[in-house]
Amino acid sequence: VKWKGKDLFDLVCRTVGLRETWFFGLRYTVKDTYAWLKPEKRVLDQEVPKDFPITFHFLAKFFPEKVEEELVQEITQHLFFLQVKKQILDEEIFCSPEASVLLASYAVQAKYGDYDPNFHKPGFLAQDELLPKRVLMQYQMTADMWEEKITAWYAEHRGIARDEAEMEYLKIAQDLEMYGVSYFAITQNKRDTDLLLGVDAQGLHIYNPNNKLNPNKSFPWSGIRNISYSEKEFTIKPLDKKKDVFKFYSSQLRVNKLILQLCIGNHDLFMRRRKVDSIEVQQMKAQAKEEKARKKMERQILAREKQMREEAERAKEEMERRLFQLQDEARLANEALLRSEETADLLAEKAQIAEDEAKLLAHKAAEAEQERQRLEVTAMKTKEEKRLMEQKMREAEQLAVKLVEQSERRCEIITIATLSVCFN
Repeated sequence: VKWKGKDLFDLVCRTVGLRETWFFGLRYTVKDTYAWLKPEKRVLDQEVPKDFPITFHFLAKFFPEKVEEELVQEITQHLFFLQVKKQILDEEIFCSPEASVLLASYAVQAKYGDYDPNFHKPGFLAQDELLPKRVLMQYQMTADMWEEKITAWYAEHRGIARDEAEMEYLKIAQDLEMYGVSYFAITQNKRDTDLLLGVDAQGLHIYNPNNKLNPNKSFPWSGIRNISYSEKEFTIKPLDKKKDVFKFYSSQLRVNKLILQLCIGNHDLFMRRRKVDSIEVQQMKAQAKEEKARKKMERQILAREKQMREEAERAKEEMERRLFQLQDEARLANEALLRSEETADLLAEKAQIAEDEAKLLAHKAAEAEQERQRLEVTAMKTKEEKRLMEQKMREAEQLAVKLVEQSERRCEIITIATLSVCFN
């Protein structure tokens, strides 16, 4: 019960290992607004809720001008990344659709590491909140189509470590108009139209309520001589005495104190950035540099080991593939050998059959030759017999002719004889 705000805040910082404490604070909600826990006062003496448990939000109270130059520790970068990402998703920071997709791709790289199409299958981002609802509602696109667009960018970030991806996210986010700006409702006087006051690392800005992107008027910290307030009236005195003093009003005393806190804190950091770093910051930067070099070396070693492992796996896969191929070839060769042996047996059997058939054919050919010779002999005999028969026939014919001639001569002789007798 005796703890001051600083005691609680320091305990939180030690718990998370944070040394760049000047950016952060413990915020709590009181009535219709919020307040930051004051370090010098006891916790229970402040307007913290009396409910149990008391809820505080550990958040960045002040934002750097250039994240890459000012944020030293990795834990500091990570905390800013988480807070800015939530503000973008909750639409507390306006972000165009194109920038939203690019930021989402770095958030995916920070969470999942390098893109692997064999592991990161379609739908792996289904449970992740990556884009503001306003962007999702602006286009007629399905969740799968958004995932495809984010994944296309995500695949380009191969080789970027988590802390590097988060830093790339913050480097893009810090250029958004609403980044790091705390807005408060004000009026320039009691009868004028309502305005908005924006407080950030660069200075003070005056906006129309319906336009938080483009201020009507800005007062950079380098151009402000003094800021003061009395009850509800704030006075900004420019460094250039020729310029008019700007006054505005805020209706709540609690809000006025908060505005003054943010103005003082942002101005102090603005001046601090333009001075030589303290010994503590120099030591932190040196340690961070050594840590980054060590992690870079570790990542290079891991990358080489990963590459060697991938090459070994590829070689193993190639050997296994070659082994399977050789096994298939051996199996096919064995099958071919078996088929060859079967074919050889079949061919031998066919050869034996062919040899037997050849012997049979040779035997039949010999018999045919003998038959042919016999037929030839028979034919010769028949031919000779025919010739003899023809000769006999010719002789018979000749004999018949002679007999006819003889008969005719006899007849003639008889006739002559008969005639002679008759005449005689």
